[in-house]
Amino acid sequence: MAVFRSGLLVLTTPLASLAPRLAPILTSAARLVNHTLYVHLQPGMSLGGPAQPQSSVVQATFEVLDFITHLYAGADVHRHLDVRVLLTNIGAKSAFLPPLSSSVQNLAHPPEVVLTDFQTLDGSQYNPVKQQLERYATSCYSCCPQLASVLLYPDYGPEELPTEPLDVLLPSTIRPASPVARSPKQPVRGYHRGAVGGTFDRLHNAHKVLLSVACVLAQEQLVVGVADKDLLKSKLLPELLQPYTERVEHLSEFLVDIKPSLTFDIIPLLDPYGPAGSNPSLEFLVVSEETYRGGMAVNRFRLENDLEELALYQIQLLKDQSHQDNEEDKVSSSSFRQRMLGNLLQPPYKRPELPTQLYVIGLTGISGSGKSSVAQRLKGLGAFIIDSDHLGHRAYAPGGPAYQPVVEAFGTDILHKDGIINRKVLGSRVFGNKKQLKILTDIMWPVIAKLAREEMDQAVAEGKHVCVIDAAMLLEAGWQNMVHEVWTVVIPETEAIRRIVERDGLSEAAAQSRLQSQMSGQQLVDQSHVVLSTLWEPHVTQRQVEKAWTLLQKRIPRTS
Repeated sequence: MAVFRSGLLVLTTPLASLAPRLAPILTSAARLVNHTLYVHLQPGMSLGGPAQPQSSVVQATFEVLDFITHLYAGADVHRHLDVRVLLTNIGAKSAFLPPLSSSVQNLAHPPEVVLTDFQTLDGSQYNPVKQQLERYATSCYSCCPQLASVLLYPDYGPEELPTEPLDVLLPSTIRPASPVARSPKQPVRGYHRGAVGGTFDRLHNAHKVLLSVACVLAQEQLVVGVADKDLLKSKLLPELLQPYTERVEHLSEFLVDIKPSLTFDIIPLLDPYGPAGSNPSLEFLVVSEETYRGGMAVNRFRLENDLEELALYQIQLLKDQSHQDNEEDKVSSSSFRQRMLGNLLQPPYKRPELPTQLYVIGLTGISGSGKSSVAQRLKGLGAFIIDSDHLGHRAYAPGGPAYQPVVEAFGTDILHKDGIINRKVLGSRVFGNKKQLKILTDIMWPVIAKLAREEMDQAVAEGKHVCVIDAAMLLEAGWQNMVHEVWTVVIPETEAIRRIVERDGLSEAAAQSRLQSQMSGQQLVDQSHVVLSTLWEPHVTQRQVEKAWTLLQKRIPRTS
């Protein structure tokens, strides 16, 4: 059967009966769709009659919200699928509920296939039902002209479907802040305007639950705060965060898809309170278990400023069934960024001028990042290592290619009595003096680059296929023009300072000053092909390096 890029899944079974069938339905849909799967809830609808079925409003109850949450949680095992539950026909209890739109809704990715869990009496791909399904889909959404249709239930066998509806209560996942007990069938209140906030990096299913609940509650406007600038500093691996504009673009597309009738105000979140703390027109705030205390703080802040408290809706975290031992056990962007470590992030450079038998990696990172330890791990896997510091020592040595030019530029008073260059004295001359530093680097960097190329020839002579240039100043020196890929080792600046103090005996101020004289981790990552981190235990670093090495072997061009 063909695999389609985008699809529309129309669920017609009552939610209580549908709950135990979600996993096989999603698995079947995942076999047919490889990118975007839209889900349209229309429980109780029949596709078997002669009249064309009409879309009707589904009352938003806590059962419906719980079902949406469980659907996203179940979809998390199919990571290739961008699942979006459409909320157009789901209405909260409200005196100002707008009528159901009769217009056809445009989706970001027009569905190429429409699927349903609707059962036919004869248990086959019954053509009249499929025709009804296609007509229904095209009456609600703008679909591709050659829309295909599939009845899913034969894929997982009629014997797996209960003959009688099951009264299955889904575990509660959404709690109003009020301790008042509620039943699954209790309607959800609608509000004019509300808010939700987050980082929304690599929009995932836990984000989608948070946003979906907010969209069901809001009837007119939803304010969405997107963390930026200072609020990102404490994030794990902030260098791998999507840029703010990219996060907003993905967020906006998702929100307009699931509920186009709302007005969305997406703004940068620059402090813990954001618009929720100051906007008097807001009525509710959706938070997660983790940010519930922040929601309480927002309400205290509002009361202090003579504003009414917001109704808080707390969402339980989604569990990540495939998390590693060093990752969070919830679905989170932090874990997704960790899984990017070792992956190729952009296409390698083409370097026809380099030896054809050799693939060259430039390894860099801020001081204290653990770059040298990564180089040794790569050496253990078979790489030829070129240490730029050692090449610098060779270049400075009496008789070395940089010795005479450096002495002529800085004078004989930088020499020890035995004629060796005193690097501490030389360092004190250039540190904090950009003009003097440029004089030195203009001498040293071309010399070290020439020595590195000679080392590459040695690697070829030894039969090596991968060469790693270990260089803290790789990008500053422009040496990326002699490598196929740049690999960067990142750690938080606070950890780098701690390591420098412990390793080199410097003060914290001196360590911080050293880091400020280098490119930042973000600047390095922006020009990198692969990112690694030594933030965790040694075995985690080893696992990252082995992963990066294995993936590297698959993309290295092999020459006969």
